[in-house]
Amino acid sequence: MAERSFAREVQDLKLGAGEIFRGEGILAITKALLQSGVGYVGGYQGAPISHLMDVLADARDVLDELDVHFESSASEAAAAAMMSASVMYPIRGAVTWKSTAGTNVASDALSNLASGGVMGGALIVIGEDYGEGSSIMQERTHAFAMKSQIWLMDPRPNLPSIVAAVEAGFELSEASSTPVMLEVRIRACHVHGSFVARDNRKPAFPLEEALAHPARDTGRIVLPPASFLQEKEKIERRWPAAVDFIRDRRLNEHFGPKNAEIGLVVQGGMFNATLRALQQLGLADVYGESLVSIYVLNVTYPLVPDEVIAFAMGRRAVLVIEESQPEFIEQAIATILRRADVNTKLGGKDVLPMAGEYTAEVLLRGLTAFIEAHDRRLLGNAPPVPDARTILAHPSVAALAKVVPPRPAGFCTGCPERPIFAAMKLVEQELGPRHVAADIGCHLFSILPPFEIGATTMGYGLGPASASAFNITEGGQDNRPISVMGDGGFWHNGLTSSIGNAVFNKQDGVILVVDNFYSAATGGQDILSSRALNRFRTTQNSIAKAVRGIGVTWVRQVDRTYDVAKMRAVLREALTTKTGGPKVIVASSECMLNKQRRTRPALAAARKAGKRQVVERFGVDEDVCTGDHACIRLSGCPSLSIKHTTDPLRDDPVAVIDETCVGCGNCGEVAEAAVLCPSFYRADVVHNPTAIDRLLFRVRSRVIAWLQARRAASRVVFPA
Repeated sequence: MAERSFAREVQDLKLGAGEIFRGEGILAITKALLQSGVGYVGGYQGAPISHLMDVLADARDVLDELDVHFESSASEAAAAAMMSASVMYPIRGAVTWKSTAGTNVASDALSNLASGGVMGGALIVIGEDYGEGSSIMQERTHAFAMKSQIWLMDPRPNLPSIVAAVEAGFELSEASSTPVMLEVRIRACHVHGSFVARDNRKPAFPLEEALAHPARDTGRIVLPPASFLQEKEKIERRWPAAVDFIRDRRLNEHFGPKNAEIGLVVQGGMFNATLRALQQLGLADVYGESLVSIYVLNVTYPLVPDEVIAFAMGRRAVLVIEESQPEFIEQAIATILRRADVNTKLGGKDVLPMAGEYTAEVLLRGLTAFIEAHDRRLLGNAPPVPDARTILAHPSVAALAKVVPPRPAGFCTGCPERPIFAAMKLVEQELGPRHVAADIGCHLFSILPPFEIGATTMGYGLGPASASAFNITEGGQDNRPISVMGDGGFWHNGLTSSIGNAVFNKQDGVILVVDNFYSAATGGQDILSSRALNRFRTTQNSIAKAVRGIGVTWVRQVDRTYDVAKMRAVLREALTTKTGGPKVIVASSECMLNKQRRTRPALAAARKAGKRQVVERFGVDEDVCTGDHACIRLSGCPSLSIKHTTDPLRDDPVAVIDETCVGCGNCGEVAEAAVLCPSFYRADVVHNPTAIDRLLFRVRSRVIAWLQARRAASRVVFPA
C-alpha cells in the first residue's frame, strides 16, 4: 500500500499527441518514458523518485497495452542487473533509484553494464537527493559517472526540458552504446508545470522477440581479453560518439547576449536558482532573459570541449556554478581552456562555497562577489534586496533559540516502533548499556531523543553486519551487542548480508527485525512480508520462517509491539540466554500511517452511513498525574505533551494527550511496564450510538455524578 493513490495521474499517462500534460516533474518523466518506446522499467523506491514507481504500479492497464514490463526490484542492484536486457538486444529500458545511496548498491552491475556497453537505450533515472532536504550522506552522482564512464544528464528543472532529456537520453545511449544517467534533483522532481504530450509508443523491439531469437556476443561480456578492448572502445569510439551527439543535437543551451564580458557555466539543475539570483541583482527577468551570458550544461558529463572553448573565448571571466564538491566540472573546464591556450579567468569555488546547497541566497552572494571583481558596472541595475543575515544576527533571535528547543525528526504518532525502543531503554536500565548497531529506515529515529539508542548506521539491511566485529565470545556473554534492521532492509539486503553472515560466522549477538508490514520509510510500498494481498506480487512471506530457513535456531516472534512488557521480556531473554549463535527477534505491528490511510476512509464512510463506530482515545487524569513526565521521556509520542494546571498547590505541569492521538495505547503500556503511575485511562468514543449506548451513558453519568458528589461532601473545606 503506497502512501497515496495515483489513479487520477495514471489517466494522464494516456494523453496523446497535442494534448497538454500537467503535473509534477517525476510524473512527466513517467510519461516521457512511455513516449520513448521503453520496453521495461524497474527500480527501487526512495525520495525523491518514489512517485515514478508508485505511478507505474497503479498503471498496469496502460503498461499492458504498450507491452511494457514493470517490476518493483528487490534492490537497486537487482534493478541495475535488469538492464542486461539492453546489452544484447535493441530494447530500451529504464531503471530508477535514490541518488548515491542506490548507486552504491547497484555499482557492481553498473560497472559491468558500462564496460560491456549496450545496444538498446539504457536510462538510469537518479533522484539526486542533495541539500538540506536530503536524508542521506552528501555525495554526488557525478563521481560515479566519471569513474565508470556513464554519461550524466542534468536538465533544467522545467517539464519540457525534463521530458526532452528523457527522450534524448535514450538516443544518446544508443548513439554511443553507453548507459546514461538522468539526474533529477528534489526540486526538479516536484516542480509543477506542463508540456505538450506525444503519443505513447510500443517498444520497437519487444521482449518476446528477444526470447524467440536469443543472441550473445562475447565481446560484451566483461572477461579478459574483451574487458581490455572495452576500455579502448570507451575512449576511441563511445566517448567521441557521445560528444558528437551532444554537440549536433545541441543538448546544452545558451541564454543571454553572446558578447557579454562575463559568462556563467551552470549545471542544468541549478538554472532556476541562478536565474532567481540574477533577477535579484537586476540582471535577469522571470522569463529567462539575462544580461549575462549563460551556458547551461544539460549534459554535465562528458563536456564538449569545442562548446566550452567557444563560450569562454573573448570573455573577461567565466564563473562555473557547480553544486557540491569536488569541483569536477570546474577542473575539467580549466583543463580544456589551458590546453587550448584560452586565458579567460575562471571562477567557481573561490567565490561559491565548496559544500552545501546552492540556494538563491547563496548564489546571490557568490554572483555579487564575482561580478564586483570582473564587471562591476552590471551591479548598477541591482534593486534593493532584503538581507536575512541582519535579522538572524539580531540578539532576539539568539535569545529565542535558547527558549525554543530544537525539534529533531521522530516517529509518527502511534508508530509501532516507539514501544520497541521504550522496551529497549527499560532493559538497558536493568542490564546496563549495550552497543547498538542501527540501520536505515524509520527505526533510525531511535538514535535521537528521547531514546538515544544506536551508535552506527552503515547501510540498508547492514545493521547486524555492522556489529560483526563485536563477535568476540560465544554463549551468554555479559555485553552481547544488539543490532536493528527493518523489514524493508531485511528483504533488500539483510537476509544474506546480515542474517546469513551472522549464522555462517556463529555470531552471538541479538538481531531485532522491525516488521511494520511495508517498506514504510520509502512511502509504504508492499514487500515480501506484507500482510495485505497484492494481486501483482507475492506477499505474506514470513520473516521468522526465512531466518529459520538459513539456520537461525533462536527465533522469537512478537505480534504486537505495543505490549511493552512482552517486548522487554523477550529482549531480556535474548540478552541473557546461554544459547549460542544469533538471536533473532521479529517485532511485528502495522505501520500506523499506513493503517490510518487504510482504515480512516472506511470509518468515515461507515460513520456517514449511520453505522455505529467505536474509536479508542487515551487521556491523563490530571488529579492523579504527578508531573514528573517520565512517561514522555520513555515514549516521545507527538500527541503526548504537557499543560499547566490551575491547582495553586502544584508547580509542575501535568501530562496531557491531545486530539492527534490515534489510540495505539503506547503511552499507557509504557507507564504500566515501567511502573510509573496509574494516571492514564482509555475512553471509547462512540459515533452513531444505539439506544443501548445512550441508556448506558445516562446510567454511567448518574453513577459518576453521585460518586463525585459523595467525594466532594467528604472533603475538609477551610473558610476563606
